Amino acid sequence: MPPPLVSVVIPTYNRAYCVARTIDSALAQTHQNLEILVVDDGSKDDTAAVIRARYGREPRVRYVFQENTGVSGARNHGMAESRGEFVALLDSDDIWFPWKIEAQLAVLRNFPEAGMVWSDMEAIDSEGRMLSPCYLRTMYTAFKWFGNDELFDKSIRLAEVAPELPEPARTGHAYCGDIHSQMVMGSLVHTSTVLLRRDRMLRVGEFVSKYTHGGEDFHFHLRTCREGPVALLDLPTIQYQRGFADQITRPGSQLNFSKSFLDTIETELAEHGDRIRLPKWMIREVLAEAHGWIGDSALSMERRGLARRELVRSLLIKPLQTRLWKLLLLASLPATVDESLRTMYRWFKAPVSKPESKTMSAAVVEPVKENTYV
Repeated sequence: MPPPLVSVVIPTYNRAYCVARTIDSALAQTHQNLEILVVDDGSKDDTAAVIRARYGREPRVRYVFQENTGVSGARNHGMAESRGEFVALLDSDDIWFPWKIEAQLAVLRNFPEAGMVWSDMEAIDSEGRMLSPCYLRTMYTAFKWFGNDELFDKSIRLAEVAPELPEPARTGHAYCGDIHSQMVMGSLVHTSTVLLRRDRMLRVGEFVSKYTHGGEDFHFHLRTCREGPVALLDLPTIQYQRGFADQITRPGSQLNFSKSFLDTIETELAEHGDRIRLPKWMIREVLAEAHGWIGDSALSMERRGLARRELVRSLLIKPLQTRLWKLLLLASLPATVDESLRTMYRWFKAPVSKPESKTMSAAVVEPVKENTYV
C-alpha cells in the first residue's frame, strides 16, 4: 500500500523573506508523499516571484493566489483545494522537524479513533536562538487545569509502536482521548503542529471568518475536539517563530482576542452545554477570566467605560481578585488624570502580571501570532 497523501496548507501574506524556509521544512519531511498548498492572501511583496523561482519545478508545491480576506479565508481556500487523506496546517514563518509528519501518522495509526493529532513545539527568536525547548504549556496556560492523565484515557510510547522513527521521535509519548469539555477552559492546541484526518476536517468545516481579528484557531480546534477523540504527541515537532518585526503585538490585538475568546466559550456553553462535563466552579472561573481579560485589555487602550463594565462582570463572578479591584479603581479615575492613569496602570500591573498570568485562559498568553500572519 502506498504511503498516504498529506496536504500541507500554508497561508501567507507579505512573507517573501521567510516563507521559503517554511516550505523547505515541509519538503524535507521523511514522509515524502506530500502536496504543499501555499495560499497567498493578496501579498504585495515578492512572494509570488520567490515561489516561482524556487519551486517552479517542484510538483509538490502548488501556489494559489487570492484577494486578501485574512488568514481564515486563506486556510479555508487551501483546505478546499487539498486532496490528501490527511491535512496539516503550517504558518508561513514556522519550521517543521523532518520527522514531524511521519511521527504523527504513526500516532494516528495507533489511535484510529483520533481525528486530529498535535504536538509540543520549541520557541525560537528572530535569530533562530532557542527561547524554550517545550513551549506548548507556556503559551497555552489552560494546561494549568489538567495533567495528561486528566485529559486522556490512552497512551503509547512511540519507541514501542513505531521503532522505525528517528531517535528524537522515538523518545515521545502520545496520548488520546475526548477533551471537548476541557477545551472550554481555553485552547490546548497549536495550529502549526496540527495534522487532521480528512473526514474529521470535513465534519468540522471551515475556520469562521467572524474572528478575522483573532480567535479563529481556538474556535476551530474546539469544534474539532467536539467531533470526537484527538491525540497529543507530547514532544516538540516544530520550531515556533517569535520576534519577527511584522508580528502584531500591540495592545489592541489583545482586546480582539479577549472578545472572541469570551464569545467562543459563551456560544459553546449555550449550544453544547449539555455535553460539557466540568464542575460549575470551573465554568465560573473561565468566565471570570474572560471578562477580566477584556477589562484589562480595554484599560490598556484607555477604553475605561468598557474596562469598568468587564472588570465588574468578572468581579461579580469571582470577587476575590485583588489585581482586578486595583484595575477597576484605575478605570474609575476621571479622564483628567490620563497620564497618571497610564503610569499607575503600568505600576500596578508589573509586579503581579507574571504570577497572575497563570490565572488567564489558554488563549490569553500569546494568541496574536497563531491567529494572524505573524
